[in-house]
Amino acid sequence: MADKQDKAAAKAAKAARKAESKAKRGQIFQAFNMQRKEDKGLIPWMVGALVVVAAAFFLLGLLFDAQWFLLPVGVVFGVLVAVIIFGRRVQRNVYGKADGQPGAAAWALENLRGRWKVTPTVAGTTQLDAVHRVLGRPGVVLVAEGAPHRVKGLLAQEKKRVARVVGEKTPIYDVVVGHEEGQVELAKLQRHLMKLPNNLRPAEIDTLEKRLAALATKGAALPKGPMPAGAKMRSVQRTIRRR
Repeated sequence: MADKQDKAAAKAAKAARKAESKAKRGQIFQAFNMQRKEDKGLIPWMVGALVVVAAAFFLLGLLFDAQWFLLPVGVVFGVLVAVIIFGRRVQRNVYGKADGQPGAAAWALENLRGRWKVTPTVAGTTQLDAVHRVLGRPGVVLVAEGAPHRVKGLLAQEKKRVARVVGEKTPIYDVVVGHEEGQVELAKLQRHLMKLPNNLRPAEIDTLEKRLAALATKGAALPKGPMPAGAKMRSVQRTIRRR
């Protein structure tokens, strides 16, 4: 009886893995088709990368009389480079569409890889300017998005609030997302945070997280992710005022 149950469980797990793999392949194929329609240079770049890498391995093999052995290896590496190009161009397209929309910075922060504690919209305005708080190895990072003349005050106010909780020894960084001088572009936001120095130990991060959780969240709650194109800003602002 137990053997039958184990076999059934193993069969169900195998079927689940197969279904998950099929769903992932479907998502990748769908993303490829969408990107191909919007990005006319995608296929030429991918095919070009495959051909160049495969040719490089073939020519290298000629030096050692092993060209037919290295050619399949070159094809494999060429496919890998083509996939990387596909991923980069899809990412650039996604960030390009999200850039400038309210909530775009929060969306980018919530997709950070690694041990980051993201608290979106710890301060904001009815014009959908916002400050998001990120806690990680570098310390506390306050990320603002919106009109520079408005988020400057929001950042200064939030920095004072955070400093009273974390103390003087914890570094506090501030970042404004945008394209002006001294700002960080949305597409480079994650990379910018990853380059910050590691100043805290994991145990210190856990302690600070508990302290920061006690801070009352002020400001308007922005939608999670970039605002959809065509969304009515006035309706959103009215909803915020009611809160």
